[in-house]
Amino acid sequence: MDLPKDNQDKLRAEIAARAINPAHESRLLSRHNLIPNTVGLAPGYLQVNLVVLPSAHASHFQDLCARNTVPCPLLGQTPIGDPTRILPEGVIKSPDFDIRTDFSSYRVFEGGVVTSPSQKDILAEWTDDSVGFLIGCSLSFEEALVENGLRVCHMEAGTVPAMYKTNIPVLPTGIFCDNATYVVSMRTYKEEEIESVRDITRPYLATHGEPVAWGWEGAKRIGIQDVHNPDFGAKQQFREGEVPVFWGCGVTPQNVVAAAGTKIKGRVMSHEPGYMLITDLTISDLPRLSGKIEIR
Repeated sequence: MDLPKDNQDKLRAEIAARAINPAHESRLLSRHNLIPNTVGLAPGYLQVNLVVLPSAHASHFQDLCARNTVPCPLLGQTPIGDPTRILPEGVIKSPDFDIRTDFSSYRVFEGGVVTSPSQKDILAEWTDDSVGFLIGCSLSFEEALVENGLRVCHMEAGTVPAMYKTNIPVLPTGIFCDNATYVVSMRTYKEEEIESVRDITRPYLATHGEPVAWGWEGAKRIGIQDVHNPDFGAKQQFREGEVPVFWGCGVTPQNVVAAAGTKIKGRVMSHEPGYMLITDLTISDLPRLSGKIEIR
């Protein structure tokens, strides 16, 4: 049940006083359902996507991420059955973390199909056999674009990005081998801005790096027939002279889960596309982050 506004304001103030940094504050706000999404929040901190799998499939998913670092840069994972700890150390620094509550919205899959979208938490679905994975997110580089005088269309509109299924194949591993393809996120820019956009986002390898395609013909080449009808997220408005620019997207694992279907035994949990978690990693950590982590 939603809190009255006065109670919300009081809780927000308590959270602000308690938080160790802006990323921690965003997680606490998400836990209490006080923010709709994380677009534009905690500038300088890295945002992540989520996949939660039964442990039997964890090694296959790690290998999938290692083979597909553009759409699936793996930044951390939980130990089996422990929703309060992320490895490697330092991804999350607050002792009160809980992966089951600290995203702003979740969805649940069974047999490759979304059976429960837009959940506030996954407390009931998490088991002693669950393993959670954190995948880098392109929302992390948007502040850099803004600082360089480039607009971020969905940020201005107050929405989440537009996201699309493509024809770019995901390199298979283990059970994840059935014709899965990339999902991409989209932002709008003028042709003369694209080289700057590429230069600014290229260092963010842990959060998808530079664009994989751009322009109207680029959209067609990667299998997007109608840019105005995204598969996930929100439709964006183009200004005169703007074209679509596409990045690898951490919603790709959800496409992979859908393709695997009933090969996955048990429930899969994820974030609602566009509704992220903000880690304690910062832009200054980028040089040591490759999107490949070794935990085993």
